[in-house]
Amino acid sequence: MFVEKRKSGKKIKYYLVHSFRVGKKVEKIRRFLGSDLSKKELEKLKPVIGEQVLNRVKVYKAIKDPFVTVLSTHELELIKDLEKKERFKVFHLSEEEWQDFAESFTYNTNAIEGSQVTESEVTEIIEKNEWPEKSRGDIAETYGLMEAINYTKKTKEHISVALIKKLHELTFKNSKSFAGKLRSKGQEVAVVDGYGDVIHQGAPSEKVFPLLKELITWYNKNRKKYSPLVLGAVVHNQFENIHPFTDGNGRVGRLLLNNILIKNGLPPVNIEFTRRGTYYESLREYEFSHNLRPTIEFLLKEYRVMRKTYKK
Repeated sequence: MFVEKRKSGKKIKYYLVHSFRVGKKVEKIRRFLGSDLSKKELEKLKPVIGEQVLNRVKVYKAIKDPFVTVLSTHELELIKDLEKKERFKVFHLSEEEWQDFAESFTYNTNAIEGSQVTESEVTEIIEKNEWPEKSRGDIAETYGLMEAINYTKKTKEHISVALIKKLHELTFKNSKSFAGKLRSKGQEVAVVDGYGDVIHQGAPSEKVFPLLKELITWYNKNRKKYSPLVLGAVVHNQFENIHPFTDGNGRVGRLLLNNILIKNGLPPVNIEFTRRGTYYESLREYEFSHNLRPTIEFLLKEYRVMRKTYKK
């Protein structure tokens, strides 16, 4: 770890830089210390900022690890067995069924993130343009998410940074000033539980874009190697680990999951609000143990519910 000086006009800017190895690559984390600092000020800041940098490195390595180790043959066989046991099969939704699914998806995925709009109110908003007495933000995101899920049906794109931004923009264009914009340098995010404990930290802001690019490369490289469920699960879970937006990552992640499933010939999946606890647990298993199986099991159960709903 070392201090880097950069001249900016008449000022001297100081940065704390740490180089570290991940696989075969050498990565860098750089943190701004301040301008025109004295030696005493630098010595005071270095240990504090140094600890923050090391924590960012730890988070980055934890997020990046899935790209270092590919899924083993044993893991893939377990997933194949799960699909067979569930008698997993492709089924398609009619136009009427898609409308019903899209409204239900809009309700559930917004409700998971705290929206107060009920399922019946989603129908009133979308089909009758009638607004209930709920916050403007919740209503705007009902329209926005419905537009975004319909977009996944018509777009031909599987995954790209532009698509990720587009899905965020469509969902939040009338509720968030940063709609469609990735976190900029210095914007760090963490998910906190009801007790104030941090249960997840997003990738360091300067690593958001390169990690998304690696995720896209991974998908394109493995499209024909892994089953659609594996592709969708990895893309969704890794996206949530990266947490590229200041807010709205859960909704965009579930949109992205469905886009991957649709593009690979499967129906979309509706993660229901009532089963959000199991959903969160599957995400934690992937984040902390790199265990994909709980996510696959969860998705298969959601498909089972959908088959009953649409009598497939």
